[in-house]
Amino acid sequence: MQIEILYRPSYSVARVSLDSNETIRTESGAMVGMSAGVSIETKMQGGLLKSLARSVLGGESFFINTFHAGPTGGELLLAPSLPGDVFTLELQNEAFLVQSGSFLASSEGIETDTKWSGARTFFGGEGLIMLRCSGKGTLALSSFGAIHEMELAAGQTYTVDTGHLVAFTEQIGFRVRAIGGVKSTLFGGEGLVVDLTGPGRVLLQTRSQGAFLDWLLPKIPKQSSNNQ
Repeated sequence: MQIEILYRPSYSVARVSLDSNETIRTESGAMVGMSAGVSIETKMQGGLLKSLARSVLGGESFFINTFHAGPTGGELLLAPSLPGDVFTLELQNEAFLVQSGSFLASSEGIETDTKWSGARTFFGGEGLIMLRCSGKGTLALSSFGAIHEMELAAGQTYTVDTGHLVAFTEQIGFRVRAIGGVKSTLFGGEGLVVDLTGPGRVLLQTRSQGAFLDWLLPKIPKQSSNNQ
């Protein structure tokens, strides 16, 4: 399998070249187009309980699409729902914790499960409910905005707004907390942050979906009760 990222970083598309009889699992709705000979199968991944956990806790689709290439291989175009980048990781029997909504696709050797990593709060509406992606193979992630990559040294701590977090290696220590107290959480535009402590790799996104919605929703005209 080979993945080429086109049009980055604003409106990225992943062009996936599949070898003979190769498969790739994708988030529901990620397919843009595919070549002749590629077939699709939609099913729950890991049974009912794991699929429910992915959907309810992880914010991902209940069903996963699996694309199968024919004997001559095939091509698949994938894109995330939000404008932004696509980033690939080559996992070598390791694990990444991936923020809800950032999973795009993975090769057959990658397993995904839900990891509870801090409760959602009444104030911020944001939590740190992660997908654990582990194994050996290719993992494709998406972001809202561009990807900013960091490498934390042993003992180095970096604080990140949870709305900007995409993924980090499992060995990184983390602590979720509110920032600035109740007044700041309610009126200051800040909610939950996570303190990440290395060593390990961190992927951030340059825009926050929650912050964008907070800006957009007040600008949408409200329908009058007199309108039919």
